[in-house]
Amino acid sequence: MNAEDPYKFVPSPGRITLWHAPGGPGVRVDSHVYHNYFVPPNYDSMIGKIIVHGDTREQALARMRTALAETVVEGINTNIPLHRELMVDAKFMAGGTNIHYLEEWLSHHKR
Repeated sequence: MNAEDPYKFVPSPGRITLWHAPGGPGVRVDSHVYHNYFVPPNYDSMIGKIIVHGDTREQALARMRTALAETVVEGINTNIPLHRELMVDAKFMAGGTNIHYLEEWLSHHKR
């Protein structure tokens, strides 16, 4: 999770007015933020990581979709909306994407 515009990647520093991290089986969140945390403008924009695992790729993707849907970060922009879209993209879900996948995806999904 980065504090940035989800499609232009412009940093989004500021105060987090609402924070709710996901949870459940196979879900882990590594983050230093909390309700009322101020994201500074002069450091890396990463505010946390959501890590999921499952017995199959399909189960892990389903857990990530649920975890992203449960995650609430208000007061700043984050790239969570982008991740939500990528988790339902057929090409990503099928696997086998390469390092150019995101760049190509963004060029077809201009905002």
